[in-house]
Amino acid sequence: MLSLGFSAGLPLLLVFGTLSFWLREAGIDRTTIGYLSWVGLAYGFKWVWAPLLDRLPLPGLTRWLGRRRSWLLVSQTVIVAALVGMAMTDPQRTLMPVVWCALALAFASATQDIALDAFRIESADATRQAALAATYQSGYRLAMIWAGAGALWLAARAETPQAANYQHAAWQFAYLVMAVSMLPGMLTVVFSREPSAVVLERARNPAQWLKGALIEPFTDFLRRYGRQALLILSLIAVYRLSDVVMGIMANPFYVDMGYTKDEVATITKVYGVIMTLLGAFVGGALAMRLGVMRVLMMGAVLSAGSNLLFAWLATRGHDVGALVWVIAGDNLSGGIASAAFIAYLSSLTNVKYSATQYALFSSMMLLLPKTLAGYSGAAVDAVGYGPFFVATACLGLPVLLLVWLAMRWQESVTKAPSPN
Repeated sequence: MLSLGFSAGLPLLLVFGTLSFWLREAGIDRTTIGYLSWVGLAYGFKWVWAPLLDRLPLPGLTRWLGRRRSWLLVSQTVIVAALVGMAMTDPQRTLMPVVWCALALAFASATQDIALDAFRIESADATRQAALAATYQSGYRLAMIWAGAGALWLAARAETPQAANYQHAAWQFAYLVMAVSMLPGMLTVVFSREPSAVVLERARNPAQWLKGALIEPFTDFLRRYGRQALLILSLIAVYRLSDVVMGIMANPFYVDMGYTKDEVATITKVYGVIMTLLGAFVGGALAMRLGVMRVLMMGAVLSAGSNLLFAWLATRGHDVGALVWVIAGDNLSGGIASAAFIAYLSSLTNVKYSATQYALFSSMMLLLPKTLAGYSGAAVDAVGYGPFFVATACLGLPVLLLVWLAMRWQESVTKAPSPN
């Protein structure tokens, strides 16, 4: 699980944060970088093709490796190929091959996530799932540090002194090392045991399958929450709006402010991850003491407010000390908000449909933010970084209203007399 978690966490930043730093250093305009972030919508729609991984065998491979490992190995192979393709292409000369490779990387990474979740759940009984999940998350977080800080450090070390500011060979080296870093996960897949096959109840026709896979989980949710379902779905759709829209422009902002790869790697990719983990721990502890809804409101306030720190940072120029404080506040806030939001989503699901409902909720929470985030580069080009960061903070205001309404509704349900 440690190795497979590492394989799952590696591609995420290489198609988002690290890539945006590379593209901005190569002189790609912010508007284009913002549009390119739309490749991340693949993660928001992975529930659409997830059922295929349960039912579609891969010729030859499934007979050799089994259902789960065959899909894992294919997705990992595509990830390696996409990373090599990105490494061998200079975006300063031609951008479209990088775009296509990034799109392939996002889809393959989302597919790996689907297969890996199933592999983990089927590999052990319920008493061992917590240990598997914890080890998986450890590998995932290590990979995010390696793909974020590690890639920037590698690119900085590979640069030729006194040469031009942008050196494609340095980024090529970093991304080739990232591709090689997938090998431990691939070897783990090859030498692991295939989980015991789960006998699936096969639908008699496509309509029956669609009803069981998508319609019934939604129908159950609407039946349980009634008129409040729209409020809950609206809250899910916008809760992460301010931080996701702002986050796409974070790395281009660091480049434009003159921060070096080493500074960004150390402060945002290592120290920032540590602060996020601390925030998640604090958020979980507060949720147990104060209740999920109160911490959900706290997280919404902090997430929106931390964007104002970036607006202040935009006035400071190249100020490493200020960057440390801003990253501390932003990542601590994000960790608290994420912990509360995950707990809230989990509380909404019916055990009977937990996997499908949670996958749909987690996908829904990304669709609107990722779609709007594609326009973030154009917004920065139009108004500048400072006003853009203030505007993203304002995107959090509707979230506060929705959380307050959800709290009022939950309190009314709690106080309502139970039927005799």
